Amino acid sequence: MAEINLSRIKLSQIRALVAIAQAGSFSDAALQLDLSQSAISHAIATLEAELGVVLLNRGRQGAVLTPVGQEITTEAQKILDCLDSIARQAQLARGLQAGQVRVAGFRSVATHLLPAVIEQFRKQYPGISVSITEYIHYHLVEEALRQGRADIGFTFLPTADEFDAWELMRDQYIVLLPPGEAADTLSWQKLDQYPLIQTPPGEGCRYNIEGYFSNHRRTLQPAYEVREDSTIVSMVRSGLGASIMAKLAAEPIPDEVGVAQLPEPLERVIGVISLTEALHPPAVFAFLETIRAVWQPV
Repeated sequence: MAEINLSRIKLSQIRALVAIAQAGSFSDAALQLDLSQSAISHAIATLEAELGVVLLNRGRQGAVLTPVGQEITTEAQKILDCLDSIARQAQLARGLQAGQVRVAGFRSVATHLLPAVIEQFRKQYPGISVSITEYIHYHLVEEALRQGRADIGFTFLPTADEFDAWELMRDQYIVLLPPGEAADTLSWQKLDQYPLIQTPPGEGCRYNIEGYFSNHRRTLQPAYEVREDSTIVSMVRSGLGASIMAKLAAEPIPDEVGVAQLPEPLERVIGVISLTEALHPPAVFAFLETIRAVWQPV
């Protein structure tokens, strides 16, 4: 039995065989591959000669696969599928060699969560740049995604249905107390004794804290309104008052500053979002996977 020289089998012959099997005739296969019918006929004839078997029966009803032709065509289709997979992997790799990921979030996320993610991401994809834009309110983060100014956002959950979202972490609200003050859990009466230092309306966590007070039939009345979280912590450290803050926003908390729990627990759920209908480049999906790998929900 003569040995088959596989190196002489051409990809064009395999494509021709699969095309005829799908189209049912040489003429239709030629149209599908944008070749002449004689080129298709020659490809099949030389393939049959090399394999030493008849792959197709030609007749008035078109081209019909022989039993061995059916088996070989099945394997030929697998070869083409593998080639398509190779092409997709190559395209993906090219897409991850360069590009940009635009991230929108608020200060505490940019300060405490993103550095570890970016460090890991740059190790894997050094050619992709990452830009970070900080916003004072989560509504602005979501609007940045809607307007196409950001690919990935960090916001509070739940959020709008137009976003693909998943929970990253839960962040407890705490009370920062002046040095020398300590308590496990504050009563409302004890909390009322402190001048409160909070962010202005519409900024930071102010909305959540106002809602918390309203739910307990109280009104938030800060003695000081300060925009920067770090300034608030410094003012508490100086003994000017207390502050209700999300723990992540308060960090790093100085050792001398007291920490207490609110009369009733309050937390914010931080999530990662991207627009459901957006056509994201591979770099964006790679960054999302890096976030998942670095920060697991708790």
